[in-house]
Amino acid sequence: MCESGHGTTRYAGRVTVEAVLFDFSGTLFRLEDDESWAADLITADGRPLDAEESAEILRRMTTPVGQAVTFDERAQYAWDHRDLDPALHRHAYLAVLRKSGLADAQAERLYARSVDPAGWTPYPDTGKVLEGLAAQGIPIAVVSNIAFDFRPAFAARGWDRHITAFALSYEIGTVKPDPGIFEWALERVGTRNALMVGDSEHADGGATAVGCRFALVDPAPTLERRTGLIDALSPYGLL
Repeated sequence: MCESGHGTTRYAGRVTVEAVLFDFSGTLFRLEDDESWAADLITADGRPLDAEESAEILRRMTTPVGQAVTFDERAQYAWDHRDLDPALHRHAYLAVLRKSGLADAQAERLYARSVDPAGWTPYPDTGKVLEGLAAQGIPIAVVSNIAFDFRPAFAARGWDRHITAFALSYEIGTVKPDPGIFEWALERVGTRNALMVGDSEHADGGATAVGCRFALVDPAPTLERRTGLIDALSPYGLL
């Protein structure tokens, strides 16, 4: 038995949707704090970073909202617009790394890794979820505040064929939670009856303003969040 209304469909008491929008960082993939991340990192005064300092720097590089350091006027402008322009993104995050105590060469190396799609690790259930949705004919969009092209991370695993649209803020010219980026994605998946899945209630939850449902996931390390995406989708009968 099914019944429809308010942009959703109910099957046997479950609410389902016709498309899924996913965030990228902390949702489908994560920049992990492994040995290669902190290897040989030193501060500007030549001291090696300890594990706690390394983890804090990674947090500063990946937290979707909020500002961890104080900037000068130029760097503040870059930070405020970082997800709209690759040059501003680079300026802002190099400032974060230097303000966090890293030497210039170390900051450059760490920033280069953070924008290398090969350096990002998928969550354990990412492939299963993308393949499962595609097998059901459910269109998928990836909606991200970002200033580099992460599509190669999907292509390397053959997952790009499952994605209907990549909505990257620096290409579209607007950032979450602005409705414009969600509207762009919804137009391409061909329905407004969609679920947004992401790790930021502020940024990703902005999709509710255009009528989407929203599921929050924890941006935990990949080994600690094995079924987060499956758990987010299961109330909608999608997998």
